[in-house]
Amino acid sequence: MARRAVRTTARFTRAELEHFRGRSIPDLVGPGLKLLFVGINPGLWTAATQTHFAHPGNRFYPALAAAGIIDLPDFASGFTADDRTLFLARGLGISNLVARASARADELTADELRQGAQRLRLNLAVWRPRVVAVVGITAYRTAFSRPKAQQGRQHEALEGAELWVLPNPSGLNAHDTVATLADAYAAPARSAGVLPPA
Repeated sequence: MARRAVRTTARFTRAELEHFRGRSIPDLVGPGLKLLFVGINPGLWTAATQTHFAHPGNRFYPALAAAGIIDLPDFASGFTADDRTLFLARGLGISNLVARASARADELTADELRQGAQRLRLNLAVWRPRVVAVVGITAYRTAFSRPKAQQGRQHEALEGAELWVLPNPSGLNAHDTVATLADAYAAPARSAGVLPPA
């Protein structure tokens, strides 16, 4: 994605963010989808900006930038129309297991996650990405009834797509840094043809 001037970060009060609880955000997909990232569910900041993974403490875009997948690491104020166009032109997409926004992913029920997995399967049959990367091992284990799943490439495909399970980029995940997330995210990007082979 092309570099542009740095924007100031949007600011919301807790009360303003609470207004977005339960809202949804459209999937970000387009033709020529190579790599689909699947989050757990939108956070309140994401719902407010209508941009996936937009919370300033989320390391998703910094990790993608560090991996060389995109150029600009900061979208806390939300995507512009040009940002969306450039993201899709790279063959990238974003969806969520559960559509409703919450302050934390642990507010979701196991039933919601399992229903989200079924919805994702239906969408994948239409979108046909080369690679699907679910970010969040605990949510993946619950949603797909794979209690012993480990991070990395999975042995099974998901609706014909190569399947990866990656670390959650949330700032609440203290186990990973931007650098370790970048390493993890680069592998499926190489497999999808978004990045050149190592």
